[in-house]
Amino acid sequence: MDGNNHDEKGFNQGNSPKGNRKIEPSRSDFIKEAKVKTASYCAYQERTQQEVRDKLYNLGLHREEVEVLLTELITENFVNEERFAKTYARSKFNYNKWGRLKIKQGLQQKRISDYCQKIALQEIDSEDYVSQVEKLIDKKIKSIKDTNPWIIKNKAAAYVIGKGYESDLVWEVVNGLPI
Repeated sequence: MDGNNHDEKGFNQGNSPKGNRKIEPSRSDFIKEAKVKTASYCAYQERTQQEVRDKLYNLGLHREEVEVLLTELITENFVNEERFAKTYARSKFNYNKWGRLKIKQGLQQKRISDYCQKIALQEIDSEDYVSQVEKLIDKKIKSIKDTNPWIIKNKAAAYVIGKGYESDLVWEVVNGLPI
């Protein structure tokens, strides 16, 4: 000890005769720190309300504190489910080549509201969507070793339907192919 009531780690030892009493940060300081950490977590990438709620619980906050902080983060625009849903839909369509059905399923798994799901799916341009189906089918057909047109069409259709595209659209494109 250096005579100023602090131990070697800098904790205030107070006036305790034994010198081993550590002053804990207040709960409000803890909540402020949790908010800063969570705001940084949200600024890094878009998050759902549920992801933020889970993060706050993992930081050790109680239910009421979590809901208050989540409301503040929404008010301050760190959390915005519509923005998350739009970003999710665009990225899954553009990078993962997912169809609307698979994107919608992913949004449902993340507990996104029906309203936000609808808005997000409107982000996908219809012409780009059909073009993507055509590209996926073409790419898959080129990778199929079989020569039977029926098998080729079925494998290509199954692949694209598996990526979350509507079967009627997929079959319309597949059946229009000169195989």
